[in-house]
Amino acid sequence: MNNYVVGMGEALWDVLPEGKKLGGAPANFAYHASQFGLESRVVSAVGDDNLGKEILESFREKKLDGVIETVPYPTGTVQVTLDDAGVPCYDIKEGVAWDNIPYTTTLEELARQTRVVCFGSLAQRSEVSRQTIARFLEAMPDTLETLKIFDINLRQRFYTKEILCDSMRRCNVLKINDEELITVSRLFGYPDTDPQDACRMLLNKYNLRMLILTCGVNGSYVFTPGGVSFLETPRVQVADTVGAGDSFTAAFASAILKGKTVSEAHRLAVDTSAFVCTQQGAMPALPDSLRERLASSGPSFR
Repeated sequence: MNNYVVGMGEALWDVLPEGKKLGGAPANFAYHASQFGLESRVVSAVGDDNLGKEILESFREKKLDGVIETVPYPTGTVQVTLDDAGVPCYDIKEGVAWDNIPYTTTLEELARQTRVVCFGSLAQRSEVSRQTIARFLEAMPDTLETLKIFDINLRQRFYTKEILCDSMRRCNVLKINDEELITVSRLFGYPDTDPQDACRMLLNKYNLRMLILTCGVNGSYVFTPGGVSFLETPRVQVADTVGAGDSFTAAFASAILKGKTVSEAHRLAVDTSAFVCTQQGAMPALPDSLRERLASSGPSFR
């Protein structure tokens, strides 16, 4: 079996104050995994328009392979504005190409060779892409060495309790930030629960292997059935935080796939996302000092 690492869902243009930049959480995840030397793929859809052609060309320039279908809908865009702390706010256009990712024989073959997949809630706002993601997850090998990462990305009104519950049942790793945890706790009926207790409840309820909680400047946690890892967030000069969470997830998954322990993977994830925060846009090139930390590791799970 090939050890593909797949980011699945939206591929789009983030329209930032300084211009448009390639974005979308799955593309960000796949790109950063590729920088750690892994066979990554992005799965999405673009329109038969200039923006779609530019996305495909940008992927080629970044040597990022994927299964990107061209469909009769416009290529996705997101208007991004940043507050004084560099935190993004999003206006996500609807009825776009990545809402309509088709399930194909090529996609099913990729699923059967995928070791790690990362998917979110945003791309499941439409029935077409939601069903494609579900079928991909079902087609993946059902082994202890397979990671199905649900990286919740609650945006605007594009989520429901049913979609979140179904995704948690399908995943074995959940990634969530502190603001999303508040929303999820309210939806699930325990709004006043301590955040760490809420994470342990989700870990146990959905029989997860790991739950990652990121809390911005207040650090991050990785909960497992056997314990918890906590690391403080490095203090850096923030350019913007677009894509920082996706780079965290990619670095963590890459390290686990390369045989690192949870604590080692957590440290690499923290350092990688801190670097991305110092850069503009979601897909900066990572420095050798980060990439080389996995260069001599072999593929395995612990």
